[in-house]
Amino acid sequence: MPLNTISDDDFSRLVKFIHGQYGIDLSQKRQLVTSRLSSLVTQQGFSSFTPFLDKLLKKQDQGDMELVLNRLTTNYTFFMREQEHFQFFEKVVLPEMIRRHQRDKVLAIWSAGCSSGEEPYNISMYIKDYLGAQAPQWDTRVLATDISQKALASAKKGIYELPDTIPPHWKKRYFVPVKGTQQYAVAPIIRGNVIFQTFNLMDPIKFRLKFDIIFCRNVMIYFDQPTKDALVRRFYDATVPGGYLMISHSENLGKDAPYQTVAPSTFQKR
Repeated sequence: MPLNTISDDDFSRLVKFIHGQYGIDLSQKRQLVTSRLSSLVTQQGFSSFTPFLDKLLKKQDQGDMELVLNRLTTNYTFFMREQEHFQFFEKVVLPEMIRRHQRDKVLAIWSAGCSSGEEPYNISMYIKDYLGAQAPQWDTRVLATDISQKALASAKKGIYELPDTIPPHWKKRYFVPVKGTQQYAVAPIIRGNVIFQTFNLMDPIKFRLKFDIIFCRNVMIYFDQPTKDALVRRFYDATVPGGYLMISHSENLGKDAPYQTVAPSTFQKR
């Protein structure tokens, strides 16, 4: 069978495996699968999808799986994405969390599906700005997780071309120019406030603390409704009472979601 097509059987077993392992719904993405994976099949020395999938599903090699996932999903993000969320975070959520944690001075924030790291670094900049001189007294480290080792490696480097939307005082305070390039490195004060970790959102959520706020934006677009519903329930159980969940403006929760809507794409555990 030519590489620009995939048999019904091969497509079915790939869809079933990817959904079961990672929650990603490819059932309506046959053309995307063939177009995105054909070159990978050739690069690995196979003349059709069948032997490629035989190897992939039998060995389940982490490196091979990541190559496939990187082809099928888009690790695309940028600083100041969906700024309305950050404005709500700055004006409503942060003041509320700071009041709530005056005694223990610990904030629990999760960037779930952090991709190349802009989101958790952005969150940290808002926190440092808000706390000002008090910041050293607080533990505000952001947990940032992704399933992609490649994305996490890029995030840990923390080197970016900055958009015009970055406030000038942030550019000066929170970034260091990379000599001889147009790029900037995230400053140590921000880099040290983010903990990067590999995590599959299909796994049980068993972190040490429950979260004051969970950012999970532009991740659930890949999931079918039952998978989203189950993940949102796990998020809810991992959120403190009064805590928040933020998803992207292009996503929605199911009608039976346990959170209450408090702002566009922003939900609270009452």
